[in-house]
Amino acid sequence: MRNNIMEILIQILLLVVGFVLLIKGADWFVDGSSGIATKFGIPQLVIGLTIVAMGTSAPEAAVSISAALKGNADITIGNIVGSNILNILIILGLSSVIVPIAVAPSTIKIETPFMIVITGVMLLLGLDAEISLLDGVIFLVLFAAYLAYLFWMAKKDKDKESEDKGSKNISILKAIIFAVIGLVMIVLGSNVTVDAATAIAKAVGLSERFIGLTIVALGTSLPELFTSVTAARKGNADIAIGNIVGSNIFNILFVVGLSALIVPVPFAANFIFDSIVAIAASVMLLLCCLWTKSLKRWAGVVMLLSYAAYFAVIFTQ
Repeated sequence: MRNNIMEILIQILLLVVGFVLLIKGADWFVDGSSGIATKFGIPQLVIGLTIVAMGTSAPEAAVSISAALKGNADITIGNIVGSNILNILIILGLSSVIVPIAVAPSTIKIETPFMIVITGVMLLLGLDAEISLLDGVIFLVLFAAYLAYLFWMAKKDKDKESEDKGSKNISILKAIIFAVIGLVMIVLGSNVTVDAATAIAKAVGLSERFIGLTIVALGTSLPELFTSVTAARKGNADIAIGNIVGSNIFNILFVVGLSALIVPVPFAANFIFDSIVAIAASVMLLLCCLWTKSLKRWAGVVMLLSYAAYFAVIFTQ
């Protein structure tokens, strides 16, 4: 009994260490990548929509791809679906409770509906109990189309670009070092997190699905949480909303797509319910934005209460 408790405590400690590596690694990766992009003259709008969103999703990518390689399929899909639900209901909910967030027209008309559609596509492709190699190719093709849209939008809105307010003026060498070290920390952190989370799930009798949907999803969503809450407090709505919507799109199209390219990813029947919740959360976000063109505090409260209800359901399953 004592050995079992000690083993659990060790795994919890490793889980914390993994999260720290993921969070700090993502932070350095974003700083380094942004610095490199700035030095090469890539438009700041493109940097914000791609590098920031993808950089904060790097933990999900590392954990899910690592889990796919190790055969922990419940963590692969559970981490992505769980992170996407948590990103909307907890992170945007918490951000809008702190301060109401204005929403850009393109987020309402294009990006959020696109997020809803691809979440539905993931659910449909998973109904045969597997995200196959072909499904992965479909996701990556859609991801390429999404990137093309971002660059088109950046070119279209070039005149509206403002000077980079938060860019760190670092040398190209320092930027490369930051990006490389950050990436190494993310990969290392992902391995530690997957192993520790799996060990804890087995030790306490919880399913890997529950661990992936909650603990791992929360840990890998912390970069989005810090970025969006800080952006909300500073009144930078485009970062707060765009970071979450962009990250969710990246999670499905790139992370699940690449994971399926490595090895077919089983889609457990339980994830049908979770995917429906992810779609419902996305629709809730869209409806809140349509009504007021912003996320009000009441919307944030509704989102937080919705996540509490969802958590209660999966905990009892």
